[in-house]
Amino acid sequence: MPSVKIPRKSTDTDMTPFVDIAFLILSFFIMATKFKPPEPVEITTPGSVLSQKLPENNAVMVIIDSSNKVYFTVLSDKDKSKFDAIIENINTTRNLGLTPAEKANYRQTFAVGVPFGNLKQLLATPADQQKSIKQPGIPVMDSANNELVWWIAAAKSAFAGESLNYLIKGDGHSKYPAFEAVVSALKRNDEFKYNLVTALDDIPSNSELDLYNRRVTK
Repeated sequence: MPSVKIPRKSTDTDMTPFVDIAFLILSFFIMATKFKPPEPVEITTPGSVLSQKLPENNAVMVIIDSSNKVYFTVLSDKDKSKFDAIIENINTTRNLGLTPAEKANYRQTFAVGVPFGNLKQLLATPADQQKSIKQPGIPVMDSANNELVWWIAAAKSAFAGESLNYLIKGDGHSKYPAFEAVVSALKRNDEFKYNLVTALDDIPSNSELDLYNRRVTK
């Protein structure tokens, strides 16, 4: 009987479609990823076991560094006009004489840590060069001249009718008087509820929270 020869087929796989898919996925993640903006100072936050997610919008964050300098920043990715409303309010109420370009630069300024007298100089500097400016912090220790009160009032006005979260991010080495001054600025604006930003720690073994979690997960 004549033998039948089975035709040989190439075992090579065309990888072109897979490479295209890989590049499409990579492009998607690059475009969708939101990078964390640079902070004006390095903050080492104390630890806690609460894992509540940090709000990314409609939030005011007050930062206290290790030398008790206070900074003010707003988290609002969805509506950048909030920044315009805040800086316009500050410019008007404090009579700072900011130019349109300086007010527009506030949108790119991650955090303000200067007295009102130095705000014009800060906003006249391009955002990518502001890190070279040594900000002395917003004056808060003098109860009669706590400038943070004005920033919080401007934020409340800008977010009027909307829910606004207040966050305090303090360095583990900052002192209580600075924290008390920040809370006082909130109280003077009739804001009595705020969240503390901390680093996430493991739940201590055999603590009340640990024992509770064991009971719920059984």
